[in-house]
Amino acid sequence: MPETAPNSGGDIGDLSFEQAMSRLDETVEALEAGGLALADATRLFEEGMKLARLCSEMLASAELRITRIQTAYGEQMRMLEEQGQGGPPC
Repeated sequence: MPETAPNSGGDIGDLSFEQAMSRLDETVEALEAGGLALADATRLFEEGMKLARLCSEMLASAELRITRIQTAYGEQMRMLEEQGQGGPPC
């Protein structure tokens, strides 16, 4: 019987984004290879969905942080311009 996805088991919440993506790739490859018992394929599919959701949440969190940084930086730059610039730039 074919092997299931490598590194299966453990808590996916402890994975870094890169680890979760790698594990998701391995899970997809195992499912695409076929030859799995229905119970194994179902378990791998469930794990893959959890990993996909985790990656999506991590990306959304990173995007939010970047947006906040850009907003804060933009506000600081605007304040500096208002304080230091009396007229239009040369």
